[in-house]
Amino acid sequence: MDAYINVQGVSKWFGKTCALSHLNVSLPQGKIIGLVGPDGAGKTTLIRLLTGLLPVSEGKVAIGGIDVAKDPDQIHGMIGYMPQKFGLYEDLSVEENLKLYADLQGIDSAEQLKVFEKLLFFSRLGSFQKRLARDLSGGMKQKLGLACALLKKPKFLLLDEPTVGVDPLSRRELWKMVLSLLHEEITVIWSTSYLDEAERCDLVLLMNEGKVLYAGEPSKLTCHLKERVFLLQGEERRSLLSKILPMPLVKDATIESSFVRTVLSKEGALEAFCKELPSGTNVKAAKPRFEDAFIDLLGGSYRGQSLIAEKMETKLKDDKKVIEAKSLKKEFGDFVAVDGISFSVDQGEIFGLLGPNGAGKSTMFKMLCGLIHPTAGEAVVRGLSLASAPAAARAQVGYMAQKFSLYGNMTVLQNLQFFAGIYLVSYPKKAIDQMIEVFSLQPYLKKSSSELPLGFKQRLALACSLMHEPHILFLDEPTAGVDPLTRREFWSHINSFVQKGMTIMVTTHFMDEAEYCDRIGLIESGKMIHLGTPEELKALVRTEKRPDPTLEDAFVDLSEAFRRTL
Repeated sequence: MDAYINVQGVSKWFGKTCALSHLNVSLPQGKIIGLVGPDGAGKTTLIRLLTGLLPVSEGKVAIGGIDVAKDPDQIHGMIGYMPQKFGLYEDLSVEENLKLYADLQGIDSAEQLKVFEKLLFFSRLGSFQKRLARDLSGGMKQKLGLACALLKKPKFLLLDEPTVGVDPLSRRELWKMVLSLLHEEITVIWSTSYLDEAERCDLVLLMNEGKVLYAGEPSKLTCHLKERVFLLQGEERRSLLSKILPMPLVKDATIESSFVRTVLSKEGALEAFCKELPSGTNVKAAKPRFEDAFIDLLGGSYRGQSLIAEKMETKLKDDKKVIEAKSLKKEFGDFVAVDGISFSVDQGEIFGLLGPNGAGKSTMFKMLCGLIHPTAGEAVVRGLSLASAPAAARAQVGYMAQKFSLYGNMTVLQNLQFFAGIYLVSYPKKAIDQMIEVFSLQPYLKKSSSELPLGFKQRLALACSLMHEPHILFLDEPTAGVDPLTRREFWSHINSFVQKGMTIMVTTHFMDEAEYCDRIGLIESGKMIHLGTPEELKALVRTEKRPDPTLEDAFVDLSEAFRRTL
């Protein structure tokens, strides 16, 4: 195919930092092109060069034969751009945002009505025209952002992480919207940290450290893993995972339902690998995924042990329920965010709270942490009521919020010192030094936390929540927007914490992460609609035509079934 996008010898420097290094890329028209890579790989920089928002340091970028540097105005008339962060006006309604962006793009009033009607139907936002953008769910915000990017039918659409923090239902709707654009010969670049999305693209660019490691069809990269991917089952899955990861023949290992999914370092290594396995371990072949190939190409998974867990004291076994939600309800005016939810969590359990955006998950977390008071019901941690003994109860808890909630105007070191003081840590310097070592924060100590790359922001937030070695750790979407390598690092720590007796409660929109949970509570419209193990939830949607449903299938089908009853 003829190249539509040409990137020739492009480099981009920010001071002494090289964000892109001698890139040469040619891409066709009318395709969805996935842009993937670890944090700091250069994905957003490349997108901004393609839009003309940043100048190149050297080289040339051309789209449809037009030099981006020489004719930026013509390029701006061709493209639609949806930035990584929600770029609309939160104090304007859906309709007002569309009107503003239409005016900025010079669309006349008569044409606006036709375009708005089409896009509101297309995005399913017709019923929400008068709602303020700040009151939309995460998925609705992203659909509004996409609608604004499509106002003046672009030839080239750039989407920078459009599904970060978006639930699986909304992700599927966004995909349907974008796929429909291909009939109109629109070229799409889709940057994503969800590798199942990248696998659905026509082509992928896999970047690392400012260079393109692979450009081509996802399937052609995946086929290199033939006879290298296996599912293992035997002893307790977290214990089995911790034994497998350090093995020299293993490139990657993750929990998948009751199995440990394992990628070997080379074809033909199975016989030697099986000799190293604990006795009684069953092994069966599995179909390779693009994520397996991604991790393989980047050199393998995070393999280090959790130093913080190794130094952590083992929590004494307690037969009491560690977390109890007793008919919890929370109302905000006329809106019921949580509607009479009850459940309990045992010590050493990973309990996942899943649900669509706006279902009430974060509100539940805040009630269980004592950050907000319930309208009705009671929250209890380790036998302590957050209503009658809030200070003692909060001392048992570590909390990592959904959005980066540390102090952006303070340095990394100042944040660590501040939280060590708040948690009344007995030996603060020792605890801080330990966190700096474990999370590799030494190069960033004098930087303000707002300037950190996303992966290091999350590491710092986790470090602060662990400073006092809590009995219970609440993690509200801890890996949103983080690349798969960093996510594996996070879950290596989490699995190690649980083996030391810590109790974890987590929300996530990554269904592969939800597989790590011992039990899952599925919330919809403020109600607990299902509670069970990942396998039990999958069994509820298993059919003859779909004998092996994924956890995402279960999430989507069960949520949609409940919505139909409303």
